[in-house]
Amino acid sequence: MVKQQVESTANGKIRCDACPVMCYIADGRAGACDRYANVGGDLIRVDPLTIIENTISEGGNIVPFLARPDEAEWDGDLVQSTKRFVTAVGAGTTYPDYKPAPFIVSQKENGVDMVTVVTEGIFSYCGAKVKIDTDRFLGPETSAIRVDGETVGHVTTGEYGSQMLSLGGVHHLTGGSKKEGRVTCDTLLKLCNGEAVDMQVDGGVSLTVKAGAAPVINGAAESRMRVGCGSATIGMFAKQWMGHVDEVVVVDDHITGVLSEHQAGKLLDVPPTGIRIKGRRSTPGRYFQVAEPGIGWGGTNIADPLTILSEFDPKTAWPGMRMLMVSTTGEQYAYYVLDENLRPEIQTVLPAAIQESVEIIAENCEPALSSVMFIGGAGGSLRAGVTTNPVRLTRSVKEALTYVSCGGAPAYVWPGGGITVMADVTQMPANSFGYVPTPALVAPIEFTMRLEDYRALGGHMEAVVPIEEALAVAERRVSPMGGSPWPTEGRNFRWGG
Repeated sequence: MVKQQVESTANGKIRCDACPVMCYIADGRAGACDRYANVGGDLIRVDPLTIIENTISEGGNIVPFLARPDEAEWDGDLVQSTKRFVTAVGAGTTYPDYKPAPFIVSQKENGVDMVTVVTEGIFSYCGAKVKIDTDRFLGPETSAIRVDGETVGHVTTGEYGSQMLSLGGVHHLTGGSKKEGRVTCDTLLKLCNGEAVDMQVDGGVSLTVKAGAAPVINGAAESRMRVGCGSATIGMFAKQWMGHVDEVVVVDDHITGVLSEHQAGKLLDVPPTGIRIKGRRSTPGRYFQVAEPGIGWGGTNIADPLTILSEFDPKTAWPGMRMLMVSTTGEQYAYYVLDENLRPEIQTVLPAAIQESVEIIAENCEPALSSVMFIGGAGGSLRAGVTTNPVRLTRSVKEALTYVSCGGAPAYVWPGGGITVMADVTQMPANSFGYVPTPALVAPIEFTMRLEDYRALGGHMEAVVPIEEALAVAERRVSPMGGSPWPTEGRNFRWGG
């Protein structure tokens, strides 16, 4: 447990100044955030300071575990390592803004003196961008997303095989009712810490989201992310249908593909079949708006694919013509043969070659996942904890002299003004996030740079400590998460010069 500086006491209680709530905490009790406690008159950061330890040797081989001299026995969590990185998880905050960051740690990397500034930021301006791998319709764009009846975000754009959600943000955290802010903060906290959250989309579906897990839509877990739109599916698998079927329709809410009209079919000399598709023709073999969006075939609202067909052209179609209709995930498919009246009759048994082609579509679909990206703006308090002249830190980050990470995970820094970062929560140590009841999310952030660059940008040089001092108070050690690159490797930032 990390001790914090105590600013004031009253009636035997410690006043915690780690956030604007300024709780008075009695001995043996925790503050409103459950992150700070009074232990015998000391203000203690409850969550442990977390160190990432590298388990890979320089040669790329796994280093066998050897008990460290200062450990009596392995507790199942510690790992042998040759490199260590102090994360901001469990470090504490810089509030109020004049304080240096809780830990400013120096160490050598590749013979270069480096410094890592770690702090847990209080992010009132933060949210989560969520990517749902599905071709099903979740709800109209801009529709509100609700948790416990409160609006916590909205549906944004649909991307290739995925639907995007935007959750949180300052307007939901602080711009609505107290309950809206509390529910929004709780939703973000759970999502970023890898917990499942139940949501409801206005005019759409019920949804359960958990980072790194399959999304659950209307109570059913998704299994596949579509291989592509209907047109792309035609292009990928046209050769495999040759000689086994006369026509293929890949049903898709965005672009429905038709083999005989598609350029792939033309190049393979597939003859016209007289098929007529409802919807808006884009280019040959590609149709928009064949049905309304939904959770049926290919993200449409249809259960019977024949509803997107008009009567076949009798001048071109022929009795006995074979037709496969399939969705972009291969989950729905049907095989038909035209009768004497040129009406499709469904066949209960698929020929082996057609069954195999459907299975190949399914095989090429990646597992459907929910991806949660934390996004937040590193404002005044964070930057002032790094340097007495905060704008210099912003410039250093934009010039790639300073590398930004969140709990050791690589953070994407958005272009434009300020330091707006985005990080994959599955690459961060478990329970990296906390909250304060202002309401705001508490998230780890680290700034790593050369020691001489830190001095040049007006860093708090008096607060720099060697890594051994930080290791002495660290209580939790983890391996790099999710294949993340080592935070202080040279490829992550420019070495200067």
